[in-house]
Amino acid sequence: MRKRDHNVFTNAASLLICGLLAGVVVAAAAFPAVAMSGLAAKAGAETFGNLPKELTAARPPQISYLLASDGKTPLATMYDENRRDVKLADISPLMQKAIISAEDHDFYKHNGVDLQGVARAFVNNQSAANSRQGASTLTMQYVRLNIAYSATHPQDVVAATEDTSARKIREMNYALQVEKDLTKDEILERYLNIAAFGNGAYGVYAASQVYFGKPPKNLKIEEAAMLAGMVKAPTDYNPATASGKPLALDRRNYVIQNMVITGAITQQEADAAKATKLVVKGKRAPNGCVATNKKGWGFFCDYFYRWWMSQEEFGSTTYDRERRLKSGGYTVTTTLDVQAQDGADKAVRKSLGVNSKAARMVAVVEPGSGRVRALAVNRNFKLDDPDKPKNKISSDPKKAAKKIRGSYPNTVNPLLTGGDGITGYQAGSVFKIYTIVAALEKGIPLGYTFNSPQQFKSEYIVEAGSPAACPGTNNYCPTNSDLKPGGPQTMWSAFARSTNTYFVPLQQRVGADNVIDVAKRLGIEFRVSSEANWANNKEAAKDWGAFTLGVSSVTPLDLANSYATLAADGKYCEPIPVQEIKDPDGKKLDIADPRCKKVISTEVARAAVDAARCPVGDNSSTSRCGGSRTAANVRGIVDAPVAGKSGTTDSEKTSSLVAMTKQYAVAGIMADPDWPQTNQQMGHGNPQGINPPVYETLRDAMKGKKRINFTAPGEKISVGDQRSIPTVACQSLESAKSRIQGAGFEAVVSDVRVPSTCPPGTAAGTSPDGRTIKGGVVTIQISAGGGGGPSGGQSPAANRDNN
Repeated sequence: MRKRDHNVFTNAASLLICGLLAGVVVAAAAFPAVAMSGLAAKAGAETFGNLPKELTAARPPQISYLLASDGKTPLATMYDENRRDVKLADISPLMQKAIISAEDHDFYKHNGVDLQGVARAFVNNQSAANSRQGASTLTMQYVRLNIAYSATHPQDVVAATEDTSARKIREMNYALQVEKDLTKDEILERYLNIAAFGNGAYGVYAASQVYFGKPPKNLKIEEAAMLAGMVKAPTDYNPATASGKPLALDRRNYVIQNMVITGAITQQEADAAKATKLVVKGKRAPNGCVATNKKGWGFFCDYFYRWWMSQEEFGSTTYDRERRLKSGGYTVTTTLDVQAQDGADKAVRKSLGVNSKAARMVAVVEPGSGRVRALAVNRNFKLDDPDKPKNKISSDPKKAAKKIRGSYPNTVNPLLTGGDGITGYQAGSVFKIYTIVAALEKGIPLGYTFNSPQQFKSEYIVEAGSPAACPGTNNYCPTNSDLKPGGPQTMWSAFARSTNTYFVPLQQRVGADNVIDVAKRLGIEFRVSSEANWANNKEAAKDWGAFTLGVSSVTPLDLANSYATLAADGKYCEPIPVQEIKDPDGKKLDIADPRCKKVISTEVARAAVDAARCPVGDNSSTSRCGGSRTAANVRGIVDAPVAGKSGTTDSEKTSSLVAMTKQYAVAGIMADPDWPQTNQQMGHGNPQGINPPVYETLRDAMKGKKRINFTAPGEKISVGDQRSIPTVACQSLESAKSRIQGAGFEAVVSDVRVPSTCPPGTAAGTSPDGRTIKGGVVTIQISAGGGGGPSGGQSPAANRDNN
């Protein structure tokens, strides 16, 4: 419909008449005896003329929708008021006619103020015998609602709705102006989008969904009439309550009959509509992360919410950001991958329910984008009811003594992502990957060998008498988890076996501060203040000898993203829960774009991944993993090229596993969030351990996905500068040692004798034989005599099962 032309004379006459009538209303309210006096009318007209003509049209609060990464699966809704603006073309003509029949028969005839209605209401309201009548047109009602939504002070909201003549005058003035600026259809559209319909539904779109579960374009006569009848008094005419349902039915039938009067429908249609049983849902729209589409999705939703609240682009204060989320009408396509998330939810609860003290936490990140694809933990995302608590008494003995309840089965704590006092969990040997990266950056190749004894006396200083110190010293002396020597190891084999006495000397050589720097570049945050002090002080960091063994707290999300950075050839991307954000007008916001930067060279990242294929049962064309692997079954279960690492802390208070393909990096940590010093042992490969939920999540995420191989590293970074090992068979041990050292290698004499044709006690050969890296470890084997095979050859690998 075109905007109507206004004759100058008509406009002036309307303003004059309205001003006079307004003056009458004002005077009648204060001095009934002189209601028709010229003095009162003149005063009213002057007051009317002095009012501002412009109405500030604020957009009312809009509901924000969160969708999964497919752009269609609902995740959650966020709102202060459940409202979603729709075009008039998307609203049933029956609904349009119903609201006019209920509220303003002459809507398409007047210029915003119904003069006859004002006079009729004035005469009626002077008689105490009659109930009070209003004279508000739809345009005036729209003005009143808009003033309330535009208010910046609570008193302005009161003024917009108070029952005074001054308010009526103001509404008349603004209504006339609105009718000049907007067409009738535009006014009707805005009114239907701003009106309240009860049960938390604002606007006809929300009302149609709440009461009938359908869009407003599909409303029938009886449905449209019921909604139109509710705007007068949504609480009184609430069909979802026992007291309100009969009133709503009467009001619906009243509106239906009015639709006959206005010519919107026939009497036959009206009779059929009245005979239709009143059936409504009356169910409020779910709101917030405690009411996600699927119960297990609450932790991801909460991560999104916390991310949003941290973005200054959405406001300078957290209050502004929350208001913008809950009233801005955004459509947010999140990064949640339904297939990966459902797989993770199922996996973390398998064999270990929500009532377990141990939390199995799994995070999934997409390499190359930082998009968080899934977050799952065997907990319910909900607040425990303080009046009827379901949570068990805390596992922490000190808290249990005070009857303090734990975080299971119900919690809204950010267990997977950190914050609100959640600082993370020690992850163990998965941190050894950062030492590998630091060594590679220093030019040390994957094939570099160290002799790995059962216990290594390091140069790091700890408190004398500490269990970590060598007896009688203050030197940090780590041991292997199986208390056995590892023998000569490379980064490949040491990572596969998780040999502590390889990685501590490797870290000592490259500098603990450089290892910590790698971890920080890959996205590891230090949330524990004491650990942050170590990590952020270069001199202090140099003395953190146990860092490579994973003694620092980390969240599953940080851990997954750090490994994802390596899978993405060294490109770090900030973890992000959104793929696309559109405002109510359909405009995309740039804030959803990935935020990435190169932090590790491509060659170093590929070499680190090559080593990481060993622990999880995979091989490349260059890797030399050896025979023992800590999580060898992962490759077969995932059925794709895979890399990763397992980890365990002292006394198995926590356990961890990372497994990744080129498309997904999955990190899992199992711990007791309520009591870090738990006496419970966290398992790995057993059904209740951490390994199954990690590899099952990755397996399910990879279903239907292309298998992409990791790119093998170059020869130089893999094996380095190779040199020939001199032959020492049948020489004395001292002579053999001198010759090996003279060739530029580190000589170590084995404590195991092997059958050999050489005399007993002499050198039987070396391990390795042939060639090895310059400066590497060469083990001299001792002959036991007795003949046997040829001298030399690779020594038997120790059969270890470290984590």
